[in-house]
Amino acid sequence: MKTIHLTSLGCPKNLVDSELMLGQLVEEGLRPVSEPGEADVLLVNTCGFIQSAVEEGIDTILGLIEQKKSPAVRVVVCGCLVQRYGSGLVEELPEVDLFLGTEEVSSIAARLRALEEGRAAPESGSVPAGAPAADSLRYRPVDDLQRFLPNATLPRRLTTPAHRAYLKITEGCGNRCSYCMIPAIRGPLRSRRPADILHEARALAAAGVKELTLVAQDLTAYGLDLGPGGPRLPDLLAQLHRELPAAQVPWIRLLYLYPSRVNDELLELVAANPRILPYFDLPFQHVADPVLKAMNRPYGEALVRELVDRVRRLVPRAVIRSTFMVGFPGEREEDVEALAAFLRDCRLEHVGMFTYCNEEGSAAATLPGQVPEELKEQRFQRLMALQAEISLAANQARVGQVEEVLVEGVSSETELLLEGRAWFQAPEIDGCVYINEGNCRAGELVRVLISEAHPYDLVGGIV
Repeated sequence: MKTIHLTSLGCPKNLVDSELMLGQLVEEGLRPVSEPGEADVLLVNTCGFIQSAVEEGIDTILGLIEQKKSPAVRVVVCGCLVQRYGSGLVEELPEVDLFLGTEEVSSIAARLRALEEGRAAPESGSVPAGAPAADSLRYRPVDDLQRFLPNATLPRRLTTPAHRAYLKITEGCGNRCSYCMIPAIRGPLRSRRPADILHEARALAAAGVKELTLVAQDLTAYGLDLGPGGPRLPDLLAQLHRELPAAQVPWIRLLYLYPSRVNDELLELVAANPRILPYFDLPFQHVADPVLKAMNRPYGEALVRELVDRVRRLVPRAVIRSTFMVGFPGEREEDVEALAAFLRDCRLEHVGMFTYCNEEGSAAATLPGQVPEELKEQRFQRLMALQAEISLAANQARVGQVEEVLVEGVSSETELLLEGRAWFQAPEIDGCVYINEGNCRAGELVRVLISEAHPYDLVGGIV
């Protein structure tokens, strides 16, 4: 085996796992290639959070199997899909050579090596070359595995542009939302120790990362498992701010803050330290009290509205992003109107909207009052149209202002434009800034005069 092709599906947290696995395989001597047809190992790290992600994962696996032109090529499937459906996948996909769940990130090199040795040694009970491996080589039941937590000693190969990276500070989740399978897939909350996080952060800074994005299922839960008096998110942020030189890492971004745990200490810390971007990703999911109760979210509309007011009062430059789910079981028209009224009143800058889908094994899948798909879609379109007007107005207010922009490179839309992101635009989530005047390179921070606004994107020239 000499070359590897990686496909990473799902969220940034999954991407970190992909980069850790890739780093270990590179240390084993494998060389990453961009085309699957050139690879000896076809690796896909899957997402299994929602049904659409499951379907994307299966389609991707089948596509990689088609790329397997030689018996010597290995197809390796990792991640949440395996953790959730492991034994079933082993039976349904005999063409896959190796399955690894989310708890086997640190053992991928050893597992792949064992697979190769097992195939190469018939006397050890392996199958003939080119035939599917024995199930014991292909897959280990998740119940037999210890829970995994990233650490700074593991080699990591970034797949993001060199100027930005994600830093995962916890694994698992202690929340019990009725629609979500993450605790069942990823296990309970496990927080990394501050010294370990700081060690990795310093290494990323030394490698040239200018935007460091902290990610977790719930950043605000950081340290809750480390005992009373242990470190919490504000403590960790204060340490990162002190120990990472501003010239090296000018932007520190936070993704996924659980609404009921956002306290004044965190808000005041962000307000006092401009390097910690005042970008608040608060996944409210809904605002109607009956729906939130059915979701097992421990707050109601009053807290949501109070939190938005408090964020904007304590952090005047704050930009708020949230996600909302429509069509949850039992959702009534008055609940949808409550959500629409909230959007009109609070005017969040960024909103992600999606329709509810039953997930096998979740508590919500058995709830009464299932909403017809057509009605879900109508509600989704109505709310998205409303939010598009709000987002456009927010962007139009920036026309004529100069914003700091991190340059990503040549635009994916046209080679005639450069593309970057302002501090209020998270990578791969929000819109971008198209740069139509001036010269710069990827990874540079430049000042851009905004001249044009669209619902999600901005246009401007370098000052």
